[in-house]
Amino acid sequence: MEFDFTWLLLGFPAAFALGWLASRFDLRQLRIENRQAPKAYFRGLNFLLNEQQDQAIDAFIEAVQNDPDTSELHFALGNLFRRRGEYDRAVRVHEHLMSRGDLTQPERNRAQNAIALDYLKAGLLDRAEVALRKLEGTSYQEEARLALLSIYERSSDWTQATEIAAKLDSSSHGSFGVRQAHYLCEQAKVSSAAGATEHALALFKRAAALAPASPRPLIEQAKLENQLGLHAEALNTLLQLEQSAPQALPLAAELLANVSINGQQQVAALALLKRSYAAMPSVDVVEAIIKLDSDTHSARDWYVKHLENQPSLVAATRWIAGERFENEQPHGLVQRALDQATKPLMRYRCAACGFEATQHFWHCPGCQAWDSYSARRIEEL
Repeated sequence: MEFDFTWLLLGFPAAFALGWLASRFDLRQLRIENRQAPKAYFRGLNFLLNEQQDQAIDAFIEAVQNDPDTSELHFALGNLFRRRGEYDRAVRVHEHLMSRGDLTQPERNRAQNAIALDYLKAGLLDRAEVALRKLEGTSYQEEARLALLSIYERSSDWTQATEIAAKLDSSSHGSFGVRQAHYLCEQAKVSSAAGATEHALALFKRAAALAPASPRPLIEQAKLENQLGLHAEALNTLLQLEQSAPQALPLAAELLANVSINGQQQVAALALLKRSYAAMPSVDVVEAIIKLDSDTHSARDWYVKHLENQPSLVAATRWIAGERFENEQPHGLVQRALDQATKPLMRYRCAACGFEATQHFWHCPGCQAWDSYSARRIEEL
């Protein structure tokens, strides 16, 4: 049987026509999908600008389904989940990105950083630490170190915090010398509580050398020296404080009165307190002067002198407490009312968040800021 070439001649045009139709169908479908993806994306953006996060998430999910290869849509969706507090969904989106083989290294680093932020916001500090450590040597290195520093501060891991702060200090990110001094002081307090006082003193001295203008190392060192009975050494340490950070002397006023156990030390401490008061009047300094002054009557005149400088309710209350009046019967009631009224004035206030406390903090328990508390109480600000 001979092959009929007629069918072959007819088949070529038919095959060409079918191929052309198929390609047109594919192109049409592709155009439809490409039109749908931008529409979904812009619809999601519009919802986001109108603060309609639920609708924005639905629109971005649709956009991702239409164009699963676009990494930017995944990042946008993951960030939305994180902002809504749906950290598990945010982690899944970013982990899906990390699993893709076609992801470029910069995008992979970005996804790794996003996962670290997801864990950090979720409070999973151990997982966040592992994720942040993987960003060492990337463009997110400095940002990751700052986040690690926050983690170590929150967990009171002062050794690790000191290591990270040293790395940040060696880079061009800024000076972290004062922060490192605080970490050394925290380590010294732990050592002191454990009985390793020599090691604690060495850490305080190292902190003072690292941040000469920071008052905390010298004040903490003087406190420890006073506890150990090294009163002369404690007084010398506080004399150094006058040179390096005189504005912080009100915080050490009571300590100055306590370290002076003999006449010579009392004279030196009293002279230091009077110099401090002349530079910056303070009720704390006044009370330390009164405690050291041997003449009780003339010592109480310091309250009157302070009232001449400042209209202080606290000083007036303390002066009234030592006075005798013609009618003493209501004196106790009046004194109790005045003492109650002055309590809020004797607090310290954080300049960063406004958190108030009866004691001075180097590290604010409210906003975690360092050195945000003034050395002066609320009444004197």
